[in-house]
Formats: sequence, C-alpha cells, structure tokens
Amino acid sequence: MKTLFLIVSLTVSIFSQGSMPNIGLLNKALSEGDATTIGSYFDQTVELTLLDKLNVLDKKAATVALNDFFAKNKPHAFAEVHQGSSKGSASHYSIGDLTTGAGTFRVYLYYKSVNDKPVIQEMRIEK
Repeated sequence: MKTLFLIVSLTVSIFSQGSMPNIGLLNKALSEGDATTIGSYFDQTVELTLLDKLNVLDKKAATVALNDFFAKNKPHAFAEVHQGSSKGSASHYSIGDLTTGAGTFRVYLYYKSVNDKPVIQEMRIEK
C-alpha cells in the first residue's frame, strides 16, 4: 500500500510540473542584441519596461523599441542568473545580467510555454 501511494504521488508530481522551455536561443539573442529574434518570442502584446519607461506594446512596436535600446546600448554578453516556474508551472521567469558598452543591466523575462517555446509576456531591462 505504501509503495502504491509513493508511485501515485510521484506520478502526480511529475505530471503537475510543466517542463521549462529551452530559452538558449533567446539568451543568445540577448547577448548579441538581436531584437528581431527576441521579438519573435513576444506575445501579441507585451509589457516592456526599458529603464524607467513602461509600455504595453504590440509585438512589432516592442521589437522596434528593443532594437532602439540595443542601438544605444550595444550588448557584449548576457548571463542568466536564475530561472524558475510560477506556481502551477504555467508561467516561467528568467533573470540575467546584460553587459553592454553603457554598463550592466538586469533583465527580467516573464513568459509562458506554448509547445515548449517561450512566449514572452513581460520583459524588463533595468539599470
């Protein structure tokens, strides 16, 4: 009976945790300042904070704004510091440091997983 309980508990635990999507290409795009690739991961609308300016933009406008940010702050490297899942594993987050010619910025990404691909709903880049 204890063995059955353990098997059922492990099975429920495994299936209740959604898998983290692979964000390696997204991290690479951040390190290269590739706004087009990053924009391909944006949801139809995205909450985008660049320094102190918060905007809710459509996918195309957010990509243009991010491209403008990268033009002013040429990225040299991106290092992911932490990632995890929100309660219920429906949404995920990633935090990292973006090193640019203008200094280091903290990047926060909040995304959901759709077919094992990250779909960014919120992105913040802060000094």
